[in-house]
Amino acid sequence: MTTQKLTFAVPKGRILKQLLPIMEKAGILPEDDFFNEKSRKLVFATNHRDIELIRVRSFDAATFIAFGAAQMGVVGSDVLDEFNYSELYAPLDLGIGKCRLSIAQPQELLPLEEELKLSSHIRIATKYPYLTQKYFAAQGVQAECIKLNGAMELAPKAGLCSHIVDLVETGSTLKANGLKEVQTILNISSRLVVNRTAWKIAPQKINHLLASFKEVIN
Repeated sequence: MTTQKLTFAVPKGRILKQLLPIMEKAGILPEDDFFNEKSRKLVFATNHRDIELIRVRSFDAATFIAFGAAQMGVVGSDVLDEFNYSELYAPLDLGIGKCRLSIAQPQELLPLEEELKLSSHIRIATKYPYLTQKYFAAQGVQAECIKLNGAMELAPKAGLCSHIVDLVETGSTLKANGLKEVQTILNISSRLVVNRTAWKIAPQKINHLLASFKEVIN
C-alpha cells in the first residue's frame, strides 16, 4: 500500500536561507541534491518518505498551494494579501522574511502628500497592483499600476512612472538608485500556509507538521 505524499512548497531566495534552520528543527531534512546549485531537479525527497519539497518563486508558492499542486508551504504575507486565494489558510507566522511594502519616489519630487493635492491620479510601477490600488483608493486617489516583475527602481528614471511600490528591507537599493521611501503600505513576514481542502483530506498528517513548526517558533 503506497502512502499519499504531501508536497511542501518552499520559496527560492533569501527567505529559503532563513527557512532551512526552522525546517531542520521541525524534523524536515531535504535530500543532498536540494543543496546542489547545478541540480536541475524540481521535486526533492526528504527524510520522510511521505513528504517531498518543491522549490518555486515566492510569488508562485501561493498559486501552487491554492490549486492543490502542493498541500503546504511557506508564503509571504504580501503574496497572500495580493492574491487573496480563498483556498489558503495561514495558521502560523514564522517570523522570517521580514520587510515592508512601501511607496518610493525620486529624491527631487515633491512630498507625496503635496503631489496628491495637485492630482487625484498617480502612475506607479509595481508587482502588487491589487494592494497598491486598494491603498490609494482608500485615500480617494486613482492609482494607474504598471505591472513589473523586476528592475523596479529603473522605472521612474526611464519615465515609465513617477512612483514605485516595492519590497523594502534596508532601503539601500532605493538610495543607490536615487529614490527615497515615502510611505509604508504594510509590514510583511512569511507564513506557514495550508490548502484548506488538503487539510480536510489529510488532517492528521498536516496537523502533525503544523505542530512541529509551532513548537520550533514558540
